[in-house]
Amino acid sequence: MSGFDVKKVREDFPILHQEVRGRPLVYLDSAATAQKPRAVIDALVRFYQHDNANVHRGVHVLSERATEAYEGARETVRRFINAGDVKEIVFVRGTTEAINLVAQTYGRKHIGAGDEVLITQMEHHANIVPWRMLCEQTGAVLKVIPVDDRGELVLDAVDALLTERTRILAVTHVSNALGTVVPVKELTRRAHAKGIPVLVDGAQAVTHFPVDVQDLGCDFYAFSGHKMFGPTGIGVLYGRKELLEAMPPYQGGGDMILSVTMEKVTYNRVPYRFEAGTPNLEGAVGLAAAIRYLEALGMANVAAHDRELLAYATQALESVPGLRLVGTAREKTGVLSFMLADVHPHDVGTILDREGICIRTGHHCAQPVMQHFKVPATSRASLALYNTREDVDALVRGLHKVLEVFQ
Repeated sequence: MSGFDVKKVREDFPILHQEVRGRPLVYLDSAATAQKPRAVIDALVRFYQHDNANVHRGVHVLSERATEAYEGARETVRRFINAGDVKEIVFVRGTTEAINLVAQTYGRKHIGAGDEVLITQMEHHANIVPWRMLCEQTGAVLKVIPVDDRGELVLDAVDALLTERTRILAVTHVSNALGTVVPVKELTRRAHAKGIPVLVDGAQAVTHFPVDVQDLGCDFYAFSGHKMFGPTGIGVLYGRKELLEAMPPYQGGGDMILSVTMEKVTYNRVPYRFEAGTPNLEGAVGLAAAIRYLEALGMANVAAHDRELLAYATQALESVPGLRLVGTAREKTGVLSFMLADVHPHDVGTILDREGICIRTGHHCAQPVMQHFKVPATSRASLALYNTREDVDALVRGLHKVLEVFQ
């Protein structure tokens, strides 16, 4: 992997170089939130120390510099996902807000009683609850594409579920609970053949492999900064410009207007129409720094590292007695959910924590997935570009200690 050295990458992440409970930290929880490279930390500090001011309407030099940094971040995002126009990039708090924005603007305008919203059984709650709320508000019906026992979508069911009443297809790119990579380009092709727009939840995708929204063909794409080594509280909604321009505002306040009188409000152009109030300036700056960091590594190199480490980790975990992987799709990225014998996932996580190993336990905000696999929760180890085979080996040793405790 030219240009990618995981040992050098780890040097960029200060938080990894510490001991937890007297042991070296092994961080395997990046699907919940990723750690931050020094480049991102430095960008935030530099902004606060030199450029901090509110954006757009100031004429002083700090406001001009802050505006340049904020709008420069928008262009950086556009380039990263290959959007066709910088106006198609809306800054939001994260993936959850992006999906709610679409549901309450595009959805309220186009979806009514008897219409259908199509999602999948493997969605994060952030791509279920907003649509369920919309259906309760409008009388629409929520339909679901099922998954099989490998954790793959049942693609044979899709065409029958895309009906003349379907008004939008909302689908994850990568399952946060299973690691399944969903064929969103093919799903988009099928939906568009019937005139149905597509929203993609890309929160777990953009950190693992290159994403090109024009190649995917989707109408909306949402992701979060904190999953991709950027700050919390910042995210992105990509939307095709013609759709955004036809959508009403999501929230009211400053900067999303052109003029206000007591009789009339004229709304701003996109994307500012959807960015009410003072934005998360430093978040956008930090997100741009995270993107530049990823671009310097090369997303193809990141993806290759991910594939190699996932294959190694899968084989290693399958060697642990009594361990059952939950989600064995043929196309996966860096998530390993599992059950360990009869040990509750919370007990697994607690014992691993004593060994300095951070994993996630619970339903992972994906309860329908848990219901499908007939488990209340799983243990989840998630991999990122700074993880190594040594991290995986430490996890395996930790799991053997869990088994020793419960023998």
